[in-house]
Amino acid sequence: MIYWQLFLTFFKIGLFNFGGGYAMISFLQNEVVYKQAWLSTAQFTDMVAISQVTPGPVGINLATYTGYRTGGLWGALIATAAVCLPSFLLLILAGKYVFATRSTYPAAWRTLRLVVVGLIASAALTLCNAQNFVDCKSVLLCAGAFLAVCKLKRGPVTVLLVSAVLGFLLY
Repeated sequence: MIYWQLFLTFFKIGLFNFGGGYAMISFLQNEVVYKQAWLSTAQFTDMVAISQVTPGPVGINLATYTGYRTGGLWGALIATAAVCLPSFLLLILAGKYVFATRSTYPAAWRTLRLVVVGLIASAALTLCNAQNFVDCKSVLLCAGAFLAVCKLKRGPVTVLLVSAVLGFLLY
């Protein structure tokens, strides 16, 4: 029964999310923390952080971890396959049509880009809650990382590594 729930949940997540792993975060949290209660908010936040430094897309890493925690090795395999399956099927079924009509409907593509930005912003706001900012140091680390990426144009790998070292030293 748990395998079927994992498959349906992650298939739905893969089917209704556009824009990659970051755009998936708020939907993932809603499904695995609030609806299914497979992970706590703290576990979910930790997994988002770990997914940043491990190879592979964030959404797939989160699906794999949740599946493993919920149903062991088979749960991890099922959740990972389920979250990837809709994109794979859509790519095969609609690939030719999408490329053929891209120049015909440019406004639709601009709208989709804006929706993806909104989904990523939603994920950022979802992760910015009181449980993640435990003290002044954590707020300063977050603000510093934001400024490093947005103003100083530092790459995410550099910011993650520096933040990890600072977090280790501060905590």
